[in-house]
Amino acid sequence: MAYKPGRGSLSMSVILGVDTGGTFTDFVLVRDGAITTHKVLSTPAAPEQAILQGVQDLQLDQLPPGTLFYMVHGSTVATNAVLEGKTARTVFITNHGLGDMLAIGRQIRSELYNLQPTAVAPPVARELCLETGGRLAADGTVIEALTDTDLQQLRKDVERLQPEAVAINLLFSYLDAGFEKQIEAAMPPDLFISRSSRILPEYKEYERGMTTWLNAAVGPRVRGYLQRLQQGVPHACITVMQSSGGTIAAEQAGEEAVHMLLSGPAGGLAAARYMGEQVGQSRLLTFDMGGTSTDVALIDGELQLTSEGRIRDYPVAVPMVDMHTIGAGGGSLASVDAGGLLQVGPESAGAAPGPACYGQGGTRPTVTDANLVLGRLRPDAFLGGNMSLDVAAARAAVGMIADQLGLSLEEAAQGIIRLANEHMAHALRVMSVQRGVDPRELALVSFGGAGGLHVCALAETLGMSRAIVPVYAGVLSALGMLVAPRARQLSQTLGQLLDALDDQAIADQMQPLIEAGLAAMQEEGVARDEIAILPSLDLRYQGQSYYLNVPWQDRRQARADFHHLHEQRYGHRLDLPVEVVNLRVGLQRPSQALTLQAVKATEDAGPSETINLPEVDQPVPVYAREALPVGQTLQGPALITETVSTTYLAPHWQAEVHATGCLLLSRRD
Repeated sequence: MAYKPGRGSLSMSVILGVDTGGTFTDFVLVRDGAITTHKVLSTPAAPEQAILQGVQDLQLDQLPPGTLFYMVHGSTVATNAVLEGKTARTVFITNHGLGDMLAIGRQIRSELYNLQPTAVAPPVARELCLETGGRLAADGTVIEALTDTDLQQLRKDVERLQPEAVAINLLFSYLDAGFEKQIEAAMPPDLFISRSSRILPEYKEYERGMTTWLNAAVGPRVRGYLQRLQQGVPHACITVMQSSGGTIAAEQAGEEAVHMLLSGPAGGLAAARYMGEQVGQSRLLTFDMGGTSTDVALIDGELQLTSEGRIRDYPVAVPMVDMHTIGAGGGSLASVDAGGLLQVGPESAGAAPGPACYGQGGTRPTVTDANLVLGRLRPDAFLGGNMSLDVAAARAAVGMIADQLGLSLEEAAQGIIRLANEHMAHALRVMSVQRGVDPRELALVSFGGAGGLHVCALAETLGMSRAIVPVYAGVLSALGMLVAPRARQLSQTLGQLLDALDDQAIADQMQPLIEAGLAAMQEEGVARDEIAILPSLDLRYQGQSYYLNVPWQDRRQARADFHHLHEQRYGHRLDLPVEVVNLRVGLQRPSQALTLQAVKATEDAGPSETINLPEVDQPVPVYAREALPVGQTLQGPALITETVSTTYLAPHWQAEVHATGCLLLSRRD
């Protein structure tokens, strides 16, 4: 494949996309007109070490003087800190009487019929919750003032508790941030401060409080990590992928760490959308199958965002890509439960020891081991031949399942694959069928290191006849870092009926958000005339608790779009007044253009070898993907190998090589 710099590209520059996953850290490098991919095993205890290893492997520590080195990074540091409970010691400050806000939450029971649920520790210990004055009413008037005595007591308490961070969340602070700013100014200067009126100026005090606390709790970890990374590659200009699918300068990302909770997966969706555009497909159902988990999402022209995301049991109300994640990846462990039933996931072998076939001490069977037993992975072609797979270890691991279930080795491996596929198919239905979208009208896009091995089976399960395996599918999230726009997402609660406002009033309310976003992006060096402004409204019928987001042009169009979207999502529309809940503004500067080109040749490439697969009654050809020219069509069954992934083209499927190098899969009748 060749890379051709597009409009706005830089001469004498090196651009590196990095995605840190649970098992592998992926790299996509654009240098001297060519794209290079690379993978190293992740180092979860110190993620920057894997990145520095990759930088060294790619010889980016030896760049000629004067070369501009840009690194765009998707990081799991914030996510892992929350999932593993390794957050910073954080003080939570709120109004008098509301210290239990985060502990009480919405009183939603995760186990509806369990009368004796296991007690769950609150996110913030009671002794770290401080209460103070500075209370506003719903109309913004002052109910209780914030006095100098209050501020002095707060500082004294904070100094006594010795936290690393402070989260400030006062009632109705989105109407007037003055009291929160006073508290922020009174805090010791060496603390990480997260203020709700900056992080999320929206209604719903619990969701706003949780988001503000999460930002504070992971902020010191993220900021420290980014500083260590910058010190490790001092010659690089580093930007970071946000959960909403846009990038932000590393210096600012450290202060808004909560926006990085879906950093890596957002990169994959940015690339999937870009690849869809390249092949003329704008309506996509995507699944990113890595070593630890699978992320699925729906793309309908643009990335779909949500402000109702969750991590663990915590709501995260900042905009993030709308996706569904399950514990089914190449490293998902297979086992037999006490009832004699086969289980796959959510527990994963991770990067260490990894699947049994990695030869790093793992003995328990995984999905990757099952694929190797079935011959769908070539032991000498993994990671371009840089990592040899241990077939005997895989057979021994899967053999344990076979013995427990009284099956042959191949039957046990097929059972593991089918169950993993069913888990992923269910997730894909959640993002399509359950939202009123027929998956048969979409194209399935598979990526991640393990995705190509399962794409045909999943498409068949959902009744889909089209699929796309993008070029560089095994490192697509890292590639997405390079095609994602520089972006910001800002919001503000309004809470008025749509008919009570005119178009100018809404535009006037939008303007402060627009100016704040423009200022932040200009601070990163983005020219004002390069920034596209995308306003939208969160609307709901009066009396509803939840809302839908629609683009903003004018009131008439917004109302019509809302009625249509509500009917599509829920099957009906109501004759009720429409309420404007939140104003939202997205700002984007398009990324550099990448032009991808496949091999051009007068003859089709032949197979490198022919193999026998247990479940296929005919010889199966194996093709090297980098040798396939534009226009070549392959008939399944076939294996298509590349450096970072393998695609299994099932019987009754065919694949055509697009001009970009993407494989366009279609089911034959």
